[in-house]
Amino acid sequence: MLRSLRQARSLARSAQTVSAGQKRNLSIHEYQSVKLLNDYGIATPKSIAAKSPEEAFDVAKNFGTDKLVIKAQVLAGGRGKGHFDNGFKGGVHVVDTPEQAQDIASKMIGSKLITKQTGEKGRICNAALAQVMLAERRDPSHEYYVAVLNDRATAGPVLVASAQGGMNIEEVAAKDPSAIITTPIDFQKGLDKQTALDLAKKLGFKTEQTQKEAADTFINLYKIFKDKDATQIEINPMAETQDGHVLCMDAKFGFDDNAEFRQGDVYALRDISQEDPVEVEAQKHNLNFIKLDGNIGCLVNGAGLAMATMDVLKLHGGDPANFLDVGGGATPETVKKAFELLLADKAVSSILLNVFGGIMRCDYIAEGVIKATKELQLRVPLIVRLKGNKEAEAKELIRQSGLKIYAFDGLDEAAAKAVELGRK
Repeated sequence: MLRSLRQARSLARSAQTVSAGQKRNLSIHEYQSVKLLNDYGIATPKSIAAKSPEEAFDVAKNFGTDKLVIKAQVLAGGRGKGHFDNGFKGGVHVVDTPEQAQDIASKMIGSKLITKQTGEKGRICNAALAQVMLAERRDPSHEYYVAVLNDRATAGPVLVASAQGGMNIEEVAAKDPSAIITTPIDFQKGLDKQTALDLAKKLGFKTEQTQKEAADTFINLYKIFKDKDATQIEINPMAETQDGHVLCMDAKFGFDDNAEFRQGDVYALRDISQEDPVEVEAQKHNLNFIKLDGNIGCLVNGAGLAMATMDVLKLHGGDPANFLDVGGGATPETVKKAFELLLADKAVSSILLNVFGGIMRCDYIAEGVIKATKELQLRVPLIVRLKGNKEAEAKELIRQSGLKIYAFDGLDEAAAKAVELGRK
């Protein structure tokens, strides 16, 4: 279950996960998560989003309480401990007056928040529909952890819960596995009321009222999970408040990219300002691209072959600059676009193209390579390995082009050459 928890947390992050073609990392902003929870009858602290410092002032003035929290709407964990590129500290602050809300919002909006998850580049606090969120402060008497996710061990969804919420759940699981309660869920039927109530009691909710509210929350979280094709829902913390209620204080959602075709309402919430612009451009052309930190550009068809190609590069002492899978339906035009994406990275000092022609025709790839080399005035060394469907025709096209392209039959030799030329 610790492995499942780690998988769940990784889904909530926007980490550079090399799983193109199966990438499941759509995340939504906190204010959007709150609305989704509320739509399913799940209680949260009252929250209102704002798009400007002036709007933050108005929201705070008319909120109905002066005990508020203001949060930067940036897709990253650890916002409270982060800092902005303008020097302002913290993406989460307590505010007591409208003037405070306006002042803090002015320091957050338009600046990049840097956390452990974002890396040094940070992420812009510039969501399209809301840039900060103001929420009422509610005092918890106890904090819990709850997540719904898919579990390999049970081959189905599970609800993971702990009475030790408000902290890093991976550390809790590592130090005290017994603190984690895992409840399998029937995919079709969902979580029944008695099981949910038993879990609430086991976790230590104090009164019949809070036990009922917690149980209803568990049941409705799974309804969201199933209805919206979520890969993960994490509530940390879920609070039992001092006035005897259960509230979801913070939520992280992940959604399955493969279900985009039937989850238009969810995918309409996507904020591309929080994503790598090169990856966004790649998606427009049905290319699976993930930026990495090396210097050898990789262009491959098929996620498995791409992974193997990067492994062989590492074996020869090289570092891939990206994961780029052109898929099985690439055309000369998409191959050219792939080269444009590779060359946009100034760190790329050589390119390795490794294609196995099955559905994909090698001669189409060769046409795209030649077109890109000529039109983009390619300056970095290009190493090519083409095997399979229309291989002979592809090699002849490359030979007749007269271009300086290093062609190899073996992946080992091609990778070694890419590493060698990338160092020059």
